[in-house]
Amino acid sequence: MKRRDFLHQIAYTGAGLALAPLANFDLDSRKKLFFEISLAEWSLHNALFKKEMTNLDFPVMARKEFGIGIVEYVNQFFKDKARDTTYLNELLMRCKDNGIKNHLIMIDGEGDLGSTTKAELDKAIEQHKQWIECAKYLGCATIRVNAAGKGTAEEVAKGAVEGLSRLGEYGASMGINVIVENHGGYSSNGKWLSGVMKQVNMKNVGTLPDFGNFCVTRKAGSWNCAEEYDRYLGVEELMPFAKGVSAKTHDFDAEGNDMLVDYVKMMKIVKKAKFKGYVGIEYEGSKTPEKEGIKKTKALLEKVGAMI
Repeated sequence: MKRRDFLHQIAYTGAGLALAPLANFDLDSRKKLFFEISLAEWSLHNALFKKEMTNLDFPVMARKEFGIGIVEYVNQFFKDKARDTTYLNELLMRCKDNGIKNHLIMIDGEGDLGSTTKAELDKAIEQHKQWIECAKYLGCATIRVNAAGKGTAEEVAKGAVEGLSRLGEYGASMGINVIVENHGGYSSNGKWLSGVMKQVNMKNVGTLPDFGNFCVTRKAGSWNCAEEYDRYLGVEELMPFAKGVSAKTHDFDAEGNDMLVDYVKMMKIVKKAKFKGYVGIEYEGSKTPEKEGIKKTKALLEKVGAMI
């Protein structure tokens, strides 16, 4: 199909769901794994913020640089494009050309879905709806949101149950999942977030357990963590609701192991939960260049996945 014909077609179909079959970069390696490897765009956030690449380049790079065919976008890098069909069609074309499957969009900056103020909660829900529509258009299955809010743990939990339930209903109407990451504050308390999930109790509302985001409170005026939740316990508590997993890495030792997370222990928790979905690479280190960090994380996941 010619480029102009493809764009003409999706202008009418509106979804671009019939993407080319996912090419298999390493079939022999994949057969040994109980999960699929995806790539989170945040792994390249330095290059994106420095304008060394754009969101349109991301799916192309995922395939050509790393041999990964499943991607997870971050809305910050195409913030004003949620309903720009010309832009989204161009993105879909690049995905088709490179055999890319769009999996999810990580949403930030659209309001607190655990707000204890009705007006703020209503606004946050409305602002997130455009990203559900965008996810549908791009052929994604899921959006990742934050269950943040101001107030006591009980107050924010109540707000989050309402916010996630209402947004989840809209997502369900479009066949899109709404999932929450442990992303600081109350959400980094596995017991708190799993409790919210139990109250919401919707098939399309779940979690995105992140191996590295378990700082509940930070020291005043500092990014240093003052209170950290046990990451292994937290992931174990969130896995029953997981519709994705975020494999966070920072620094590596000489053998290629992450220096903060015991990946064998962590991935055994993931496997024990009978998870067979996407494990997204999210490299966030500073000592290793981003592209190298992504490759090392991919190698680590393949090694550990084959072991267990």
